[in-house]
Amino acid sequence: MKTTSQIVFANSKNLDFIPSNSIDLVITSPPYPMIKIWDEMFCRANDCIYCSLNKSNGETAFELMHKELEPVWDEVYRILKKGGIACINIGDAVRTLNGDFKLYSNHTKVLSYLLKLGFSNLPNIVWRKQTNAPNKFMGSGMYPPSAYVTLEHEYILILRKGPKREFNSVNEKKMRTESAVFWEERNMFFSDVWMDLKGDRQKLEDKETRERSGAYPFELAYRIINMYSVKGDTVLDPFLGTGTTMRAAIASARNCIGVEIDSNFKNVILKSINDIVLFSNDYIKKRLSKHMQFIKSKENTKYINCHYGFPVVTRQEKQLLLNELIKMEIFDDKISVWYNKLNFLHFSD
Repeated sequence: MKTTSQIVFANSKNLDFIPSNSIDLVITSPPYPMIKIWDEMFCRANDCIYCSLNKSNGETAFELMHKELEPVWDEVYRILKKGGIACINIGDAVRTLNGDFKLYSNHTKVLSYLLKLGFSNLPNIVWRKQTNAPNKFMGSGMYPPSAYVTLEHEYILILRKGPKREFNSVNEKKMRTESAVFWEERNMFFSDVWMDLKGDRQKLEDKETRERSGAYPFELAYRIINMYSVKGDTVLDPFLGTGTTMRAAIASARNCIGVEIDSNFKNVILKSINDIVLFSNDYIKKRLSKHMQFIKSKENTKYINCHYGFPVVTRQEKQLLLNELIKMEIFDDKISVWYNKLNFLHFSD
């Protein structure tokens, strides 16, 4: 089994190199409008945004920033297959302009536009980001009524293009059954609130790249990829950044296309993927070990996984298989990875 991932340095507003109806899953985190670290990028794209911010016209700047993102969402809808899923990680913003402190609801703005395109909204996920702020209060502190709650969560918007996906061929059904998650993972993953993830560090060490990224933790991308795609699928991230989505796709035996406008990120992305074989295999071992620990607490389990020989809770887990990575080759901006078709032979509890 082999997957191929490709890094493309281009503007995400134009993805003509990707055929329509060809992508199974999109997972990304765009620049957040009205978050100061992204002001420069948005202002470069549209001088009117710079003027609006200078005049403290927050609502106009907010609208114009989202106008810069909308062509990307147009492309996401075009390239997704029928039944394909788009997962957009987005946070809201708070900002004071001309003495007026207010919330700018990025997630509702993005969701509204995606629905107009024709997407169906599935239940969304809220995940709580760990904050490094020493104080949790904003505004007047302990005095009502002008204190403000802090934003400690982000949204994962989950949308589907058209009716739910069908699996008709023998190979499609095989890939789907092998891509199952464990029963206990399903109960954790498919909750609408995730409290167990930690936000990834935003500061970049490479002086040639922009100062910060919009990185989310590996586990977030890994969960979503395993929730909404099957092995052999193609995943797209139109705002690749440091490459977290690509790492998670490779670890999950999915193909990936990552689009990033800043070519200075190439070394950062390749560095993040350089250890993917060892990292992914260790991650698989940990998943299997966690299941073994969990299953010890279960009594009278009825089913046995045919690849590993250990008990599982449901019939749908009998064919579950996590493919070991064998080797990786990088040629220019393409990454090829080979996987073991059999079970993790050297796994032991």
